[in-house]
Amino acid sequence: MDDQRHPIPLIHDFAIWEPVLRLLRAANTDGVVGRKARVAGRIGRYGWSLDLQRRLPPLGRAAQVEDMQDEFDAVERVQSAVAGVDDISFTAEISPTGKTVLHLLGPSPAVEPGIGNPHPGSLILVEGSLPGPWQRLPDPVPGAVPASSANPELLEQTLSERLPDAIGATEAEIAATEARMGVALPEELKALYRVTRARWEDWGNDYAAATRAAEAVGCELFGLDDLYIADASSRECLWEFAAMEAVVTPPDAAVQGLVGSPGWIVFGDNGGGDRLAIDLTPGPRGHIGQIILLSHEEYVGADLLADSLTDLVLNRSSKEDRARRGDQPPVVARVNIASLKSIQAAAHPGLEVLSIGVWEGAPLSLGPVAGLPLLRTLTAYPGTLADPLEIAELTGLEFLELGPEEWRVLLDAGAVPRSLSAAAITVHGTQGPLPIVAIANELLALWGRPQIIQTVLEGDLGAAA
Repeated sequence: MDDQRHPIPLIHDFAIWEPVLRLLRAANTDGVVGRKARVAGRIGRYGWSLDLQRRLPPLGRAAQVEDMQDEFDAVERVQSAVAGVDDISFTAEISPTGKTVLHLLGPSPAVEPGIGNPHPGSLILVEGSLPGPWQRLPDPVPGAVPASSANPELLEQTLSERLPDAIGATEAEIAATEARMGVALPEELKALYRVTRARWEDWGNDYAAATRAAEAVGCELFGLDDLYIADASSRECLWEFAAMEAVVTPPDAAVQGLVGSPGWIVFGDNGGGDRLAIDLTPGPRGHIGQIILLSHEEYVGADLLADSLTDLVLNRSSKEDRARRGDQPPVVARVNIASLKSIQAAAHPGLEVLSIGVWEGAPLSLGPVAGLPLLRTLTAYPGTLADPLEIAELTGLEFLELGPEEWRVLLDAGAVPRSLSAAAITVHGTQGPLPIVAIANELLALWGRPQIIQTVLEGDLGAAA
């Protein structure tokens, strides 16, 4: 009989966690001698969130790594053990004698990472599901044509004069790129790459040569092998943020207000992380082949830079104000003490997202938005709903974010909307993560999704100094 035992994962070794727990115990501010200290946090491969009061550097000196060396060392010890896991949350009870019960929470492939706290992030109830805006494809614009300024011959001539020593792409290399991407490159883009294929090795690893090429084109040009389609999948976003977005294209827009498009061919960067693309699916007032800028700080839409690649190279820019909607009511509505003052004010047939925030009045009824055909997202600050069971009338919800008490009402009544693709639990104040994980696991179980794994470790930190 083979009685060989599988080794315990290093992350489940209490000793790995001891330095972090000692730091948190020392920083615990309960202020009551003889009481258990309750601490929590999150540590991942790329960052961490711990409730620590960092020491201030000496007057007149900026903070240095050594000012937080004990924290760095403690976290690194855990990070080295988090093999194959993006992050892990934890909570612990530490007695005055040092006896400690540590709860490790996660991971689950059905749960996105939380932001800045140990509570679960969004729960993915339907595997592979995407928020509505990430499913939107461009609308057809039958009358769209290239701008009159588009001139591949002038473009190629101008770039050849500016970059006389550049190595251009062959027709075979251009054809290979088209085959890889599954799309025919526009003639202006082909003309550009016939002058320079923008490979680093062609510049002899010379930054000055690369800079001259960028100045000649008007952006940091990507090599042919680095061209890509900026479809929706290229703009990754957590569900809790993506569900709050909406796709809006006004009738006078040059650029469609999409997350991404199969007709956005990215060919460069502005040097600050924003991408330049040729747009083959323009808005109602745009041109096929116009140049747009995709901001790295936004998830929806793009800005018009030039009506054509020729205009970009010749420094003839074009400007457009995005998302002008005139007097139409917003498709994303926020009801709170600083915005709309009632649910009635938010309700209209085009409403897609309703966010109820901090509220000082009586709890609100969802009656005015019941039956709205496009409403897909509801987020409600804890305590703002008069009757959480009214959510049952919102039959098209794909994302719902509520406080734990409101989720408890829906769960106990068997009234959690089955239309949901994702959900989130809003936690405010100092509530510990264990009750939140319990609710999260109940929701995941309704869809047969993987639970948040809970592992309990016990150890002894010794009496505090």
